[in-house]
Amino acid sequence: MLLQIRGILSTVTLLDILDVVLVAFVLYKSYALIKDTRAVALLKGLVVLLFATLVSKWLGLNVVNWLLQKSMTVVLVALPVVFQPELRRALEQLGRGKIFSKTGFMNEEEAESLLAEVTRAVTSLSKNKIGALLVFERAIGLNDYIETGMKIDGLVSSEFLTNIFIPNTPMHDGAVIIRGNRVMAAGCLLPLTEDRTLNKELGTRHRAAIGMTEQTDSVVVVVSEETGTISYVYGGRLTRYLDSETLKDKLRPFLVSKQVSFTDFFNWRPSQ
Repeated sequence: MLLQIRGILSTVTLLDILDVVLVAFVLYKSYALIKDTRAVALLKGLVVLLFATLVSKWLGLNVVNWLLQKSMTVVLVALPVVFQPELRRALEQLGRGKIFSKTGFMNEEEAESLLAEVTRAVTSLSKNKIGALLVFERAIGLNDYIETGMKIDGLVSSEFLTNIFIPNTPMHDGAVIIRGNRVMAAGCLLPLTEDRTLNKELGTRHRAAIGMTEQTDSVVVVVSEETGTISYVYGGRLTRYLDSETLKDKLRPFLVSKQVSFTDFFNWRPSQ
């Protein structure tokens, strides 16, 4: 046995080890990409189906095995449709290499100024229980969503943002899309998440914020119209009950200028 192990190890080269490490790394990052999403539940279902197929074959249950094998064929064909949001997100991240990426849009001073204006506006809206939805564009362009609203291209200020979300105005119910330190459009329509496991208390704004961050790398701030609660959403993850300082800390890493590289493909979701 020991000689056999030595014989196997003697055939292993440095390239073989590198090959295995790279595959393991990609698999791990792929899992991290879909963790806490609907894709995890779907993958568990596929594993159960595969296990049942193997067991039925081992037990000699020919009819059951035949049905399961045909089901697996159908599932494999349907996978691109079922995992469309995750596949789209992964491909968008892959396209964020240096030759396609933006090279930062704000320095620290500009980012701090923007944060001050945004948090001042959000705090005011929260105190008055005025609903708001603010989307911060990052590497993935949001022109498709900008087209659904009223184009503005105005400098961000707390007064400007507060006025946009005044109740019973045309732009109150839509989202504001911010690029750098400018409001590109208001009254924009966002995609709603299809996640049915969300808390029933969450309204359309929160579902739109989650849906937007599931399909893009944008960061979204939500103010609840019912409770005035301030929330932050990124990568489909919702963080609620924030104060102005916590909101600043959450947004700051995403607004400060930095070079986006190919490795961002493996960092779609923020660390917790």
